[in-house]
Amino acid sequence: MTPKPKAPNRIRLALLVFVFVYPLVTAVMYGIFPLTTHWAIWQRTLVMAPIIVVMMVFVIVPFIQIRLKHLL
Repeated sequence: MTPKPKAPNRIRLALLVFVFVYPLVTAVMYGIFPLTTHWAIWQRTLVMAPIIVVMMVFVIVPFIQIRLKHLL
């Protein structure tokens, strides 16, 4: 019987995601806010959220799972 692979530590995963997402959110805000000065906050986040979600799903989380799995 083969042993089950070890599940990643959720707290470490959350911390690593935070380390990558926080600068991404800050950079996107700096990029979007000057272009949307007269927009309501919900409109800004409507533009910002898809960018961040796509980056998390296709770049950040796979990078953490592949390149930083030794830290999990």
